[in-house]
Amino acid sequence: MRTTVRLHDSLLERAKREAARRGTTLTRLIEQGLQMVLARPGGTRLRSRISLPVCRRGGGALPGVDLDNSVATLDRLEGRE
Repeated sequence: MRTTVRLHDSLLERAKREAARRGTTLTRLIEQGLQMVLARPGGTRLRSRISLPVCRRGGGALPGVDLDNSVATLDRLEGRE
């Protein structure tokens, strides 16, 4: 099916370069992008996994600090114990 889509010039140029880099057509690149967006429920965003640093020196939270209680932790940090 043919249709007309209006794209900003700079976006179109980037898309053309990306399609060429991938060895595919602009049409196929647009189809893949639409399929990805439509497959995600309710506009949820993809997020990359992060890796948190782990201290192996010992220690930990101060006595009486419950890291599962964010309100109490914030109160303690702000001096409202």
